[in-house]
Amino acid sequence: MHALTITDFVLRLASGVGCGALIGLERQWRARMAGLRTNALVATGATLFVLYSDAVGGGGSPTRVASYVVSGIGFLGAGVILRDGFNIRGLNTAATLWCSAAVGVLAASGYFAFTGIATATVLAVHLLGRPLGRLIDHDTPIADEDLRPYLLHLICRTRSERHIRALLVQYTSGGEVILRGINATRADQSGDTHLTAHILLDGDAATHLEHLIGRLSLEPGIHAVEWHTADDHAANLPGSVVPAVVGGSR
Repeated sequence: MHALTITDFVLRLASGVGCGALIGLERQWRARMAGLRTNALVATGATLFVLYSDAVGGGGSPTRVASYVVSGIGFLGAGVILRDGFNIRGLNTAATLWCSAAVGVLAASGYFAFTGIATATVLAVHLLGRPLGRLIDHDTPIADEDLRPYLLHLICRTRSERHIRALLVQYTSGGEVILRGINATRADQSGDTHLTAHILLDGDAATHLEHLIGRLSLEPGIHAVEWHTADDHAANLPGSVVPAVVGGSR
């Protein structure tokens, strides 16, 4: 076994950190729990552990240390898996951390070409696998753990209810905003109807919701619109409600 030089150490460490950060960059862009720093640190740790076993020569086997890294990442991944009712969230995050550790192990072993191929594969799975999965499972989008539930509240004229419902279906048919249901409550005194749309969103939810509200607030039959997360509604946290564009009376 050849001695590990400082140049080799720096190149392998930089490769592990860079590839882990590249994987984390895609996760950060999609606003996931484990983003750029987490994936970069996981890849860095895996790289350093294997480099240590290589640096000490006969004191440790890189293959054995790599197996220990896999076990350690298993405990870390278990910490990001959450149960949300009948759904399990965090599996993609845990799997990504596991892959980042594998990329770090490859980088520490000096296989830079293999490291790049592995990084590109992980990114391709995230970028291409998600739309492909939704295309195959288009009838049950709730199975996608990346989607988050939101509530959209509208106050509209009762005679405009049917038109507003049709607009909600139309505006949420593009794939970025998924409509799961609409509840209606009619107010006896004001003659208005309160609509609550249950929707699912991924990524930059605030931008999509504000864009949707901007279009709805221009409709003459709508008096007011607001949105907030379904978690805030379930926890009854009025301070967490995000203010939205309010359409004036028409």
